[in-house]
Amino acid sequence: MINKNSAAHVFISVILLSFFVVSTQAVQPIVWELSSRADLLKGDARGVSVTDMGALMLAPRFTQVYDTTQAYVWASVADAAGNVYLGTGHDGRLYRVTPDGHGSLLYDATELDVTALAVAQDGTLYAGTSPDGKVYKVGADGHAEVFFDPPDKYIWSLAVLPDGSLAVGTGDNGKLYRVRAAGARPEQSLLIDTNETHVISLAVDGRGQLIAGTDPGGLVLRVSPEGKAFALYDAPLREIHSLALAPDGSIYALALSEAASAQRLTSTTPAPTPSQQSSDSSSQGNVTVTITGVDESGNPVQQQAAATRSREDLTSARSAVFRILPDGGTDVLWSSATITAFSIAPAPQGNAVLIGTADKGRVYSVTNDGRDTLLLQSSEGQISSLITRGREVFAASSNQGKLFRFGTDLVGEGTYESPVRDAKLVATWGRIWWRGQGNVELQTRTGNTERPDLTWSDWSAPYRDPGGTQVSSPHARFIQWRATLRATATGAASSADARMEDVSVAYLPRNVAPEILSITALPPGVGLQQVVIVPVDPNIESSGLDPSVFGVAQQQVPPRRLFQRGARSLQWQAEDRNGDSLEYSIYYRSVNETTFRLLKEKIRDNFYTVDGAALADGQYIFKVIASDAPDNPAGQALTGERVSEPIDFDNTPPTVRAEGQPQLVGDRARVAFDVEDLIGKVRRAEMSVDGSDWIPVFPDDGIADSPRERYTVNAQLTGAGEHTISLRAYDSSGNVGSARVSVRR
Repeated sequence: MINKNSAAHVFISVILLSFFVVSTQAVQPIVWELSSRADLLKGDARGVSVTDMGALMLAPRFTQVYDTTQAYVWASVADAAGNVYLGTGHDGRLYRVTPDGHGSLLYDATELDVTALAVAQDGTLYAGTSPDGKVYKVGADGHAEVFFDPPDKYIWSLAVLPDGSLAVGTGDNGKLYRVRAAGARPEQSLLIDTNETHVISLAVDGRGQLIAGTDPGGLVLRVSPEGKAFALYDAPLREIHSLALAPDGSIYALALSEAASAQRLTSTTPAPTPSQQSSDSSSQGNVTVTITGVDESGNPVQQQAAATRSREDLTSARSAVFRILPDGGTDVLWSSATITAFSIAPAPQGNAVLIGTADKGRVYSVTNDGRDTLLLQSSEGQISSLITRGREVFAASSNQGKLFRFGTDLVGEGTYESPVRDAKLVATWGRIWWRGQGNVELQTRTGNTERPDLTWSDWSAPYRDPGGTQVSSPHARFIQWRATLRATATGAASSADARMEDVSVAYLPRNVAPEILSITALPPGVGLQQVVIVPVDPNIESSGLDPSVFGVAQQQVPPRRLFQRGARSLQWQAEDRNGDSLEYSIYYRSVNETTFRLLKEKIRDNFYTVDGAALADGQYIFKVIASDAPDNPAGQALTGERVSEPIDFDNTPPTVRAEGQPQLVGDRARVAFDVEDLIGKVRRAEMSVDGSDWIPVFPDDGIADSPRERYTVNAQLTGAGEHTISLRAYDSSGNVGSARVSVRR
């Protein structure tokens, strides 16, 4: 059975493909389309969720309950009465927040951080501190006493076992203790030494079994009451940072990579991982649809409509969430190469897990089949702890340390601000359109600084027609849009709720003149010839479609080099910031003249070979003019030009003359040759005796570097009779002259 959403997505892709392939000419507008989920996550969502299909919808109502005024909330727990306890840092304070939202300081520990909390069935509160920490038993009146003081440096995790004893996970020695309240003095024992450095997380499953997460081995262990450990899973990432139990008996395990956990685990006190700048969420294993589009300059590019990296690929993952099934199987529900997740909790609706991240303090909801939704975005840096209580979820944040609450009720109004679009040049804005339903409106603002500031325009009047409205913001280089979604009904979600997707803005960058970046003259005798390529079907071009859709390469192929006597070839580099197609005209003049003469016009190649025989010997200057006329209407084309350095044209070979009579000394003949070149310089010379191989000779002054050189050669003669001594000389343009003398021995 075909999924309607998938079918609609394919239909949209076909429509976009049709638009893009007819929009590759720079004279046509560029369309900025924000439709993929990855792109939408780069924006800011306030009261707006981003679904796994890239749609914007109203988010759950996210309410601040209490502000601790502390920097970090490391741990949170709720008791049966509905009180929420928050362990903070770096003042080591423990706060209690009552069900009516009233918060107060319950206990101020001497250690820097309260890193673990647990509540027993009788309401007893346990708090673990770090570094050089202890486990405190804290009463309802705020009175605290040391319950357990191990030699370990960190108290990372606490869990209450079915028999009422307390499990304590520590570091830097990776030990797991069991402490029982027995009379005036608790009984303590080492349950297991894990041979790991840290026991980071603990949970107790529905059968009363203790589940532990370790670092750096990334192990999820099931530990029996006798201290026997069984590895449920060995994660490819370093640290099992958090554990959560699902209603169906499966276990959610949040794992962090080396990079994500190193800072926290190697410092003396826990420290948050900096919030990631990228908002690339989980990497899904969706089918990739490749379409031809245009870049910021209007050039055709290949665009991917979905992420290509599977969430199962953890080679570069920064964090990941695994689901360990009751039968022992393991699935990767979510992973990200850029986002650090800090907390997990089972979603109230079941069949999903909530993930709190350091990505703009966002909370993601991920179903058991791996579909993830950006549920909401907080005002703080990270969501460090999550607690599920019935249909409600409590989220504790860091930077700053606050407590929030959300449930199934949706906000009445939410906004989404897109990432900023750089048009590269000051642009004329066209229309903005989108797909959606319900009460949705868009606004735009523009500016000429990379980040919106006071120099940007105000937000425009609302655009309410999804079919398209002319953008009213001023011409500028950068643009941003804001969507406002409003509920048509309060409370739970309904089919009439606001929803939008596939926002597109058309714009036309200002046309700028092309630029010739450089002109290079190749050595004399090197000709350039265009490489024969498969011609494009003229029916494709006449239809306005982009040939690359049909697999026809449009990139420029370097010319082939071949020998051509007397030729001088020019190559140049040019660019057009609009991505326009260019044509060139070549002009020349002698260095002694002031007027350029046209040599060739309407050249599409970026090279040209000048026949040396067509110009008299001398020095010439060439001018190349680039025009964007092929892609612009008549009268609107712009040009740019560049002048070359003087280039020598020399078609006259050097003259070679023998001076005087050969001098015979034994079996050798001494001969002097004078070489002269009227235009260039003598470059080298070679000698041959009686037609033997040519061997190089040097001028009398040792260096061939002037228009006139004298070569004195001593040729060895073999046998009696007449001998011929030849000398040939080359000038800097490759011309060759020769002379020979005869001598009788």
